Amino acid sequence: MNAIVIVDKNWAIGKNGGLLVHLPGDLKYYRQKTTGNIIVVGRKTLESFPGGKPLPDRTNIVITSDTDYEKEGCLICHSKEEVMEKLMEYNTEKIFIAGGAQVYEQFMDDCDTFYVTKIDAEFEADRYFPDLDKLGYTVTWESELQQEKGIFYRFLKYSRP
Repeated sequence: MNAIVIVDKNWAIGKNGGLLVHLPGDLKYYRQKTTGNIIVVGRKTLESFPGGKPLPDRTNIVITSDTDYEKEGCLICHSKEEVMEKLMEYNTEKIFIAGGAQVYEQFMDDCDTFYVTKIDAEFEADRYFPDLDKLGYTVTWESELQQEKGIFYRFLKYSRP
């Protein structure tokens, strides 16, 4: 299973329910990695997508504790166990854990590969991703340095040690 995330220097991922910054290059990378695959997101993350709608050309699995929650175009689950049951029929290489912080935390131990967009800046934040460098994960690939809107970043692929 994979995780995909954008982080700043401090592994911050969000503030007030949104991303720290919108970088068209990162959104393109996210689309390239996840299109045709499965994304697992929390309800708040789904609602932060354009129009609060599921992303097209992907299977959108939403995990929420709200048993009355419904969203057209999504598979709704109410526990990690329920998500894992639905995912059993899929190739794990096609599954991307895609946020928010609580969902990343729940599925961290199930992921072997982490696609990280690392921003070379610090932002004010209230949500964080575990620091894969401190946890001993290995960078197995990295892109050239990118720049947009005066912000430098690169794409990295981490693997579990």
